[in-house]
Amino acid sequence: MSVLRIVLQVLLAISSLFLTLLILLHKGKGGGLSDMFGGGVTTSLSGSSMAERNLNRFTVGIALVWTVCIVLLGLVERFTNEF
Repeated sequence: MSVLRIVLQVLLAISSLFLTLLILLHKGKGGGLSDMFGGGVTTSLSGSSMAERNLNRFTVGIALVWTVCIVLLGLVERFTNEF
């Protein structure tokens, strides 16, 4: 089980870094911290572009991988400590 735990921990660390990067790549929607630093000055007339939609999909996918890693690590920890 230690190999599975190490693989899950490495996958969790990598997905955490990618998730942080992807969240920072998103465009600010206004009304938050992005307005404080001048991010709310621009307006988008076309809505969300294809690149933004793909970024959203990729972010959700990495978030799901991150969540599954946490759940599996919890299950591995619980069942290895019982026996």
